[in-house]
Amino acid sequence: MDSGNSAQSDMDEAALGQLFETAAQHAIRYRAHVGDGPQRPKRDFMEMLKVFQAPLPETGAEGPAIIDQLAADAEPGLHAMTGPRFFGWVIGASHPVGVAADWLTSAWGQNTGNHVATPAASAVEAVAAGWLLDLLDLPRESSVGFVTGATIANFVGLAAARGEVLRRVGWDVEMQGLFGAPPITVMIGDDAHTTVFSALKFLGLGQNRVKRVATDAAGRIDAAAFRADLAAVDGPLIVICQAGQINTGGFDPFAEIVPLAQAKGAWVHVDGAFGLWARAEPTRKAFTAGIELADSWATDGHKWLQTPYDCGYAIVRHPEAHRRAMTIAASYLPTTEAGERDPSHYVPELSRRARGFATYAIIRHLGRAGVAAMVARHCRAAQIIAARVAAEPGIAVLNEVMLNQMLLRFGGDGDGAAADDLTRRTIARLQADGICFAGGAAWRGSQVMRLSVTSWYTTEREAEIAADAIIAAWRAVKAGAN
Repeated sequence: MDSGNSAQSDMDEAALGQLFETAAQHAIRYRAHVGDGPQRPKRDFMEMLKVFQAPLPETGAEGPAIIDQLAADAEPGLHAMTGPRFFGWVIGASHPVGVAADWLTSAWGQNTGNHVATPAASAVEAVAAGWLLDLLDLPRESSVGFVTGATIANFVGLAAARGEVLRRVGWDVEMQGLFGAPPITVMIGDDAHTTVFSALKFLGLGQNRVKRVATDAAGRIDAAAFRADLAAVDGPLIVICQAGQINTGGFDPFAEIVPLAQAKGAWVHVDGAFGLWARAEPTRKAFTAGIELADSWATDGHKWLQTPYDCGYAIVRHPEAHRRAMTIAASYLPTTEAGERDPSHYVPELSRRARGFATYAIIRHLGRAGVAAMVARHCRAAQIIAARVAAEPGIAVLNEVMLNQMLLRFGGDGDGAAADDLTRRTIARLQADGICFAGGAAWRGSQVMRLSVTSWYTTEREAEIAADAIIAAWRAVKAGAN
């Protein structure tokens, strides 16, 4: 084959096999050994930039050679996000069954713009949407949009909210925009995740126009403060709650505040990027009591469900409001008949990946019992780490580990600045050691180590190894400080 001739684009079956098998062998080797090496990249961004920087190729190269070189060049700059001791952010490990389905998704090349163009992709989304509502025990009449992640899921839910609360006062925001529209009050907990503020910015509702409600020590909305703030609100209202605070795993008091908000005519949206999955695990479902009363929910597939990137779900109790906010219409696009579900009516994109295949495959593989067992295992693993490190002098666990999140601080009750420094140094030492990976954050004015246990591969034994690595890093830092 003349790789420099763009017209020579066809590959026979043998050439396709060689190309795809080359990629598969690299993927298999990487996944089989990702837990063996450092749970961090070996090279940083600037080092990787030097590896990849090159002039624009004047002629092409053979596919298998490109894949070989790509794997060799990229792997030193990859985080071990699919490893068993990666706790840096709330990141799932891309379950192998989902990866396999995602490979097929790429090979099939389906643009899931509408149900006529992609019957299989559209049908599998419809089925997976029903399964998700069942797994999460949310109102079965809800509509589901398959989006890139919780950021866009929040955007979609809040777009539906924006349209509906304005429609109730006679304003069509989809057609007329926000110029001259009645003002919308947005109430949100003071410790909400940054992506929700991004969604508000994208929607023209503003990051700083919101009414931030006081929160408790775990970042949960304070119900008494919410009640007092709500009393002063008049007109269109959106209330944003949180299931799983990013640092502590805390849940807002939904059963108390959602009815109060809705009595005022509010649309209640829940950011449940990872915490919504507590509803899939019977012993932790009580944390979410009252969440089913809300009007919309955002969650990720690529976090606790372990789908490959990218995958999230925008769930809306009111399908018509969902469709009004998202539907893209044109003369060349098909219309829907009774019983048909058009994927593009529930997401911002017309052209997009067929995310439903991986979701369908993973739920089909794990089933209700498997999802529940995974969530329970990760929560136990987090508690094992917390209990083990808390027994070490000088390490403080700052939150009740009710889910899969924890905050650690190093240096005991000494000077705040000194403890901040010790915490930063312990994080750096832990990352350099590479046995496990955790990152830092600021919480209540202090530097902390933040851990999120979300990898499919994390077992109780891996949790013990991680806890020992944290203790060893702390002891090394402490010894150097003395």
